[in-house]
Amino acid sequence: MDYLKSVVPSQLIAERGSNLVVINPGSANVRMGFAYQQNPFSIPHYIAWHVRGGSSDGNQEQKMTVQDQKLVSPITPAQQVEREKGYDSIAAELKIPFLDEESRNAFVHRKVGRVDGLSSHGNRSETTFTWTNVLEATPTSSLSTESVVAKHEDKDQPEVNRSVGSTLNQYKFKDFICGEEALRIASVEPYCLRRPIRRGHFNISQHYSVQQVCEDLSTIWDWVLKEKLHIFPAERYKFSVILVVPDAFDNREIKETLSIVLQDLRFGSAVVHQEGLAAAFGNGLSTACVVNMGAQVTSVICIEDGVALPNTGVTLPFGGEDISRCLLWVQEHHQTWPPVHTDLVARPVDLLMLNKLKESYCQIHEGELDAVAIVHSYENGLGAEAHKMRLTSLNVPPMGLFHPLVLVADECPPPPRPFFHDYDDMLEDPFHGEFYRRPDMPDGLFYTGNGYAAMWDSYPVRPIVLKKEENLGLAEAITRSILSTGRIDLQRKLFCSIQLIGGVASTGGLVAAVEERVLRAIPANEAIDTVEVLQSRGDPVSVSWKGGAILGVLDLVRDAWIQREDWIQSVNIEDDALPLKKEDAIITVAKDNVKTNVAKE
Repeated sequence: MDYLKSVVPSQLIAERGSNLVVINPGSANVRMGFAYQQNPFSIPHYIAWHVRGGSSDGNQEQKMTVQDQKLVSPITPAQQVEREKGYDSIAAELKIPFLDEESRNAFVHRKVGRVDGLSSHGNRSETTFTWTNVLEATPTSSLSTESVVAKHEDKDQPEVNRSVGSTLNQYKFKDFICGEEALRIASVEPYCLRRPIRRGHFNISQHYSVQQVCEDLSTIWDWVLKEKLHIFPAERYKFSVILVVPDAFDNREIKETLSIVLQDLRFGSAVVHQEGLAAAFGNGLSTACVVNMGAQVTSVICIEDGVALPNTGVTLPFGGEDISRCLLWVQEHHQTWPPVHTDLVARPVDLLMLNKLKESYCQIHEGELDAVAIVHSYENGLGAEAHKMRLTSLNVPPMGLFHPLVLVADECPPPPRPFFHDYDDMLEDPFHGEFYRRPDMPDGLFYTGNGYAAMWDSYPVRPIVLKKEENLGLAEAITRSILSTGRIDLQRKLFCSIQLIGGVASTGGLVAAVEERVLRAIPANEAIDTVEVLQSRGDPVSVSWKGGAILGVLDLVRDAWIQREDWIQSVNIEDDALPLKKEDAIITVAKDNVKTNVAKE
């Protein structure tokens, strides 16, 4: 302990971080890297599998498909009305014309504004993507590639090598493709795209089983470990993993991810930390209200003295991708979008393009905000086609964080409950309301309702169950989370210690908008008159990953670390062998956010 108090943090990370791998999975990206690295690799959380054989009618070759839950109508007439009302509410705040006040020709006379700090050249290039080369060389393939070669010659991707000495059996389709390359596969290719995590949970449905989800996660992570970190299976027993899981994950999902890390990927040991707590440590804070705005979920959790307060957790079912969808709706409504078919679900490259446009142009401030941009369309497997256009009302989509009606419900329904037939429901925390820590409890025990049961260490058991709020705006969610602490001294401290993380946190003007609207959302009878958003010390996207690395390095010798042999043995224990199964005890400990010596330092 004396050494830990005297050593420089960077020196400690350099000494201990060489054999620690930090994995932070999210809906849109998985962030992975060594604990000593400054920044992780951020890889889109997608995988595309080659589909062998023809289509269902047997006459045409299989084309690109997206395996997900059955899509519902993107927007109903009732939702359209609510969306237009939400737009008008935003228009009143931003002092821009209402929908019924605008006409098609009104935009011709608008002054075009450029977002500060962004060059038009950089913005144009960011929306240009080339198709992924889906072929690989193989000397043993029995696949005749004459037709494959001809098929790819006319497309915007690397040519197939047909040099002297090559044979028709030299190339075949890659078995699987991960990351951004999976999103840039042309629609004419025989691949099936999967996204294993969606809306903060495993993407399970009648079309996508839990076994497939876990296999896909294992394959993606294994690919990143080999291709980016150069850690191969034979040597992984030498490494330990810090698993920084989303706050929305439940016990079953944590158990499955631990099994992937310890069993499938064969790491020597692992420890679990939650994103909210890790983000606080990543910014050097012990007390904060952490607002994590990801691609598909926004979560709010309060941290006090290095402990996450379970009753303050709130999750909102929208994120950065919903803002991108709203950007498309606004442009289509104003008829500024080029006359091309844009499908954010069936053609993932369109979502890539919209996300880049959102990141480059959208920000929050009063007044009309337009910009000239180059938009690219991708159809029928052809190369990118450029369209010069005027983007309008660029400040409306990010305001959907405070007016979620303009974001509309997801195109996909929530996972159907009948498909969870395991002893441990993935949508329900089995410990919620049953296992909790009492002040008079002896160390090393937790209370089950029928007496005390032993835990692996003396960590207090306080699992977090985020409350899902369908129509709550960001300002109201933050206010509700902080006020639920019930202590005026802590509330005042938290309102002045709001931390914005995630990709959406980089939106221009968001900090001022959060401070103003949270202050406005606080009830008049509350003795709170100051709201402050703290500036992040690093990249808001990777601050949870960085905090996980710090926690893992400083917490290296504690009992929360799970050894591979112990985990494999525990998951083989029969259900009725113990009153409380060992893996459930591990998960409860792992999921817990605890007051540690790290917080004091």
